[in-house]
Amino acid sequence: MSVAKLIVQNFRNLATKSISLHPELNFILGDNGSGKSSLLEAIFFIGHGKSFRTSKIEHLACYNEDVFTVSVKDNNDLQLGLSKDIRLGITNIKINGDRHTRLSDLASNIAVQIITPESFKLFFGGPKERRRFIDLGMFHVKQDFSHQWREFSRVLKQRNACIRSGTDKAILSYWSTVFCELSVKVAHVRQTYVESLIEELRVWLALLLPELVDLVNVQYLQGWPQAKELSEILDKNFEREKSYGYSLYGAHKFDVKFLLGKQVIDTQLSRGQQKLFLLALTFAQAKLISRVNRVKPILLIDDIGAELDVNSRLSLARAINHLDCQVIITAIEENVLAPFISLFEENSGSNKEDKYKMFHVKQGDVVEK
Repeated sequence: MSVAKLIVQNFRNLATKSISLHPELNFILGDNGSGKSSLLEAIFFIGHGKSFRTSKIEHLACYNEDVFTVSVKDNNDLQLGLSKDIRLGITNIKINGDRHTRLSDLASNIAVQIITPESFKLFFGGPKERRRFIDLGMFHVKQDFSHQWREFSRVLKQRNACIRSGTDKAILSYWSTVFCELSVKVAHVRQTYVESLIEELRVWLALLLPELVDLVNVQYLQGWPQAKELSEILDKNFEREKSYGYSLYGAHKFDVKFLLGKQVIDTQLSRGQQKLFLLALTFAQAKLISRVNRVKPILLIDDIGAELDVNSRLSLARAINHLDCQVIITAIEENVLAPFISLFEENSGSNKEDKYKMFHVKQGDVVEK
């Protein structure tokens, strides 16, 4: 899908506005604090039910407002809406005017991925962001995964409760057996997805970081030692888990390591190269999602000028030209966009509307240029 129209009300510092977007490429220009990142945040919010900038939902509402709303209409006239009443703690979800109760109902209709200046620091800093990234792709690509993950999470909670309460060993043994079975199933599905992602990643590295294509090694760690049975690991670590009060091994503890040779990639690459690598990985996942035909992903890239020089931006522009999805990019200065604009106008002739739209944001007001 692509967002044809974005409507925001009482969201951050954005004026109540209806914005018509280009189905392929959109540039959002504005000074720091103008509201350009808030536009991306609004789209991210309707795709994830949360912000990428804050965990405090009350920060998303305009000053002195208790209720805010974000809605989008896609290129097929599908209407998605999400509103929050902060004071009452009520969430309203609508799809084509019908009320829904689960955020996953929204997410099944819109796949939003984002790259910010902070993304690569979080991504390479610890497993939490890598897990979130992989499972986002799996939600859209592996259609049974959301059901598998809900069932696994339910069993994980039961097992953790047994560990904390010191319940009867027979009951813990039962939940441990189910936990092991589901961990193996989830780990297998994840492994097949990661293998597909690695294959697609090579395609995008060839465009963005060709010198690294044959040097990058990706390791999938399933959440317990590969050569051992999970049940054996749990038996050996019973006292350790008991002291922690939760499950230390299993499918929830998986990780994906990105290596250059034998070293973790972030210690070997410059900040600009790290950002290009994460972009290549995001584009690879976007391609896998788009092949499923449920939804086409929407890619949000905040502050394109950060960390990337002119040559890197030109390589990125060429890579974006190979994507089959909607891309929305923010920048502080228009000259940062020169490599993109020159390439896309060259490909589309004199009529830029064939290829992109440009917007300017000032004090929360969005104007198409």
